[in-house]
Amino acid sequence: MGWSGCVLATHLRALGVHVAGTVRDPASAPHDGLPRHQLRADIPPSPALLDEIAQAEAVLCSVPPDAEGDPALRLLLPALQESPALRWVGYLSSTSVYADRAGGWINETSVADATETTGMQRRRAEDQWRALAEQRGIASAVFRLPGLYGPGRNALLQLSQGRARHVVRPGLVFNRLHVDDLATVVIASMQRPCVDGLYLPADDEPAPSQEVLAFAAQLGGFAMPPAMPWDDPALSPTLRRFYESSKRIDSTGTREALGWEPRFPSYREGLRDLLR
Repeated sequence: MGWSGCVLATHLRALGVHVAGTVRDPASAPHDGLPRHQLRADIPPSPALLDEIAQAEAVLCSVPPDAEGDPALRLLLPALQESPALRWVGYLSSTSVYADRAGGWINETSVADATETTGMQRRRAEDQWRALAEQRGIASAVFRLPGLYGPGRNALLQLSQGRARHVVRPGLVFNRLHVDDLATVVIASMQRPCVDGLYLPADDEPAPSQEVLAFAAQLGGFAMPPAMPWDDPALSPTLRRFYESSKRIDSTGTREALGWEPRFPSYREGLRDLLR
């Protein structure tokens, strides 16, 4: 029940679906009526959480991987192996599973050839969820996601709060996906379950980060922060790694397989809606 999980839960509840989720600390969760169960490595899953899993038809994981793959799956694997109602599992992965393409295109048939640690951990977690689905004989879906943005996490908000970074790496482009479009593509996969589903949902316009920031600044009437090179030591290692990889996503296969189209085909529509 992180950021994207809560957005998905809202979409599902609007369709009349019962939703429950996990968090590290239920006491810090918002009071929005969503059942949240604690999931931590140092304590066993609660009977209430195990009961939710026993009744669940679909389970989606949005937890980041570690060196051994998916830490959440390790904690819940026995319950998931025995859950009688389960018919679909999904995993939110990342395009970090692909090595740098120097601005080239990737799609659902591209080889996941990352040698960087984060990408390899993502692949390991993907394989673990697929193995569970294969063992159970149920549908699975892996979503390799680009950069997410939406309410609470976007360039307009970063500019207004003075947190925006005007990072420049010549030649860098990447796609984005509005978090509401992530929710609708996950639901589309649940509605069209298949064996070993692999999806690359993305917008239509891979673009440099400084172009998106400049559009947001113009849109909201903000000043652009000073430019800084992508390998500036002032940037965190995580952010520098993000700017090391440049690729464009062709999501045609995902759209055709799921009958899905993004509501926000580029950052322009998404940021205009967020400004409103």
